[in-house]
Amino acid sequence: MLLPHDPARAFMPYPAVAVPNAESGPLRGLSFAVKDLFDVAGYPTGAGSPQMLAMSGLKTRTAPTVQKLLDAGARFVGKTITDELAFSMSGKNAHFGTPLNGGAPDRIPGGSSSGSASAVSNGLCDFALGTDTGGSVRAPASHCGLFGIRPTHGRVSLENCHDLAPSFDTCGYFTRDGATFLRVGEVVLGADTEPLPERPRALLAKDAFALLDGAVREALLPAVRRVEKVLGQVTEVDAAAEGFTALYWAMRYIQGREAWAVDGPMIERLKPPLGPGVADRFAFAKEVTDRQVAEAQAIRGAFKERFAALLGRDGVLILPSMPDVAPLLTESDEALNDYRNRALNLQCLSVLSGLPQVSIPLSGRNGAPLGLSLLGPAGSDLSLVALAARVAEG
Repeated sequence: MLLPHDPARAFMPYPAVAVPNAESGPLRGLSFAVKDLFDVAGYPTGAGSPQMLAMSGLKTRTAPTVQKLLDAGARFVGKTITDELAFSMSGKNAHFGTPLNGGAPDRIPGGSSSGSASAVSNGLCDFALGTDTGGSVRAPASHCGLFGIRPTHGRVSLENCHDLAPSFDTCGYFTRDGATFLRVGEVVLGADTEPLPERPRALLAKDAFALLDGAVREALLPAVRRVEKVLGQVTEVDAAAEGFTALYWAMRYIQGREAWAVDGPMIERLKPPLGPGVADRFAFAKEVTDRQVAEAQAIRGAFKERFAALLGRDGVLILPSMPDVAPLLTESDEALNDYRNRALNLQCLSVLSGLPQVSIPLSGRNGAPLGLSLLGPAGSDLSLVALAARVAEG
């Protein structure tokens, strides 16, 4: 860490190693942090696991996406804590602690990009890289009151980054304000292959909102009205015609199979003491069958085709980022797991379709932030970021 203090406990306590950046560029004057899944020359990559950290050694090559930011003039300040092996959504790491939620200090930050969201929400840097496999940027963005994006799958390089489930893994980022969100997106995302029109069709996922408690829907209503003010008339649609349960299990089975392929060999060989929840998810992953994966892939394929047709090239779907504000730090592991499962029903739309989704800090309740999401067609990422900034401006 290259900062003098870390009051949010967001950073891995690695010895400070300077990382050169360009003296000029579009991100000059901005500081950034990197989730400890990405390699940065001179630092280890721990992936939230003491065993992975012990085996890492100091990296000699910086991940291309990180290097792109350095070449654009941004200043690297450190590597942030991630949930263990990135297989969690709580932000609690049994080995390295729980970073502080800058938007609601008595609540979990959300994971697995917990440290990155914590660093930005506590003002320790201007933006931070995270990854989103099943919701790991969108969840902490909503919980901590930040802008966050899960890009079109494959749009941003994950070379020299520890995998979780490669066919779902994406590289996203967090900022506190819309202007910085767009400024960073122009570098990280590049130009759109399928830009949105000036006024896209606005679709509201009524079935997704129906999953929420009444008080949460009520809290999000003013945010929906702000989107409507920018985009015009909103048409209600069912986003998950297949039913959220089918999509939830399709995501779970595919993610589990891929996660076990990535980390299972290490877990079998070293038998590390995995933290609460993480151990259960890897135990589940180990038992996923070929038949379950085949059925899940068929559901994924049909959904992906139907969902892309629903949005077309000009549709933007409005949906909740999370089922509620972040749970309190004092919640039991069972309650956190139940909340995670509820969240995955919302998160699976972007994951299974591979389409980009942004979370915008537009709402809150009980003194805590609550995000609203916009989901767009493949390749519309930068347009979606620009739209998020416009909506936030009011």
